[in-house]
Amino acid sequence: MELQIDRVIIASLEQATVHVRCLRGPVRRGARFDHLRGSVQALDLTLTQVLVYGHRVAALDTGVTAWVTLRGEGVQRLMPGTLDSGWQVVQGTNPPS
Repeated sequence: MELQIDRVIIASLEQATVHVRCLRGPVRRGARFDHLRGSVQALDLTLTQVLVYGHRVAALDTGVTAWVTLRGEGVQRLMPGTLDSGWQVVQGTNPPS
């Protein structure tokens, strides 16, 4: 699964609210993200909440944008995207069903 990062609001050392577009999903609550595409630095982030148009949902489908909450180690490395810099993409796996 992959989420493309658009905007980042760092709430604390271990939590961020992030505006994303789902590139490859579905991405479910509890998903774990372990790296940024093209980077060797490890992350340890868990998706704890998904808000689509202000409504909490259990999963984010491919192509949909949402605000998500990510908790864990590495939130400080998340950066907002721009046309000049490009967009970061976090990659990981869904929790077992």
